[in-house]
Amino acid sequence: MEDRQIIDMLFKRNDIALKELCLKYDKLLFRIADNILHCKEDARESVNDTYLAVWNTIPPNNPDPFISFICRITRNISLKKLRSKTALKRSAEVLPISELEYELTDLSFEQKIDARVLGRLIDRFLDSIDEESRVAFIKRYWFSDEIGEIAKAMRLSEAAVYQKLSRTRKKLKAYLEKEGVL
Repeated sequence: MEDRQIIDMLFKRNDIALKELCLKYDKLLFRIADNILHCKEDARESVNDTYLAVWNTIPPNNPDPFISFICRITRNISLKKLRSKTALKRSAEVLPISELEYELTDLSFEQKIDARVLGRLIDRFLDSIDEESRVAFIKRYWFSDEIGEIAKAMRLSEAAVYQKLSRTRKKLKAYLEKEGVL
């Protein structure tokens, strides 16, 4: 079923939309949650919480693209769950990109606007680099994939993935410095 049809059913409060959403995106959402939480039970709970959040936010939201919307919800829910788990354990385990997201959650309105500008700059940067570097960067820092998984999916050695990510981070830093952010 197409995303637009799922959204239309959600607007009509048709619970079949959730079944279709689950059929279409459950594996992807579970992978995102599990890569962040490293616990199958917590990941399943995060995905279920995602479905509830989607039900509660559509309407009034009419997201486009839908996949980005639901992936973002899953990431946020999973990161909140990780934050509460690590706070309870007083653990130092964090994800590479989640450090930034932890800092952005309690920002003022002006600071959130700045964070959105930063997000747009990062999007422009990602559009400017080669596809292989972009894919590796997104797999690692958005989907939280392990280096070994990225290497296997891209048919590269782990050393090549590490090197590609390192070079991309350096390019990103230089780009953000050039744009006056850093």
